[in-house]
Amino acid sequence: MEIRTICTWDEGIWQNASPLYLEAFGDKGAKPVKIIKNMFAQGIAELHVGYNKSILVVMSLTGKLVSNQMLIIDYLAVSEKERGHGLGKHFVDYLRQKAAAEGYQKLIIEVESKGTLDNRRRIGFWQSCGFLLTEYVHHYVWVPETYHAMYLPLIADPRKTTGEELFVYINTFHRLSFRGGGKEES
Repeated sequence: MEIRTICTWDEGIWQNASPLYLEAFGDKGAKPVKIIKNMFAQGIAELHVGYNKSILVVMSLTGKLVSNQMLIIDYLAVSEKERGHGLGKHFVDYLRQKAAAEGYQKLIIEVESKGTLDNRRRIGFWQSCGFLLTEYVHHYVWVPETYHAMYLPLIADPRKTTGEELFVYINTFHRLSFRGGGKEES
């Protein structure tokens, strides 16, 4: 698989990735393109795309909280036809290696907490990639779903990280995503 990371908005690559993004998240939580462009304009996002034989099969949108040394996997989608072949794990490993090389301390992901079969499968996938599930259940005021935070430590840290701590970072990233033109807050 050939993987590319884009740090500035590229309309052509987005047009290639957006069908996969919309297939996976269009009816549940997809950010509007205007917000994603804003994230790039602020320098807090990267788009990662993976191709097999020039066909896009996996994409991820990550959020950078550089001063906190946290990288948030905001979205990750694998083409439905390509699921079950290890591409998702390979892609997460790429993100892990890239984040570690850039000095991040943790990769963070939020997952729906309701005990449905799909949600349990998603949590199992992230656990198979080395992510740790936190117990805390987060309630957003603007969506009915509840969420857990999961994280993958990239440096040795004997202290257990709590979901409450992780949602401080996740909420900071979401706030920045929807704010125009500002720089990262502390």
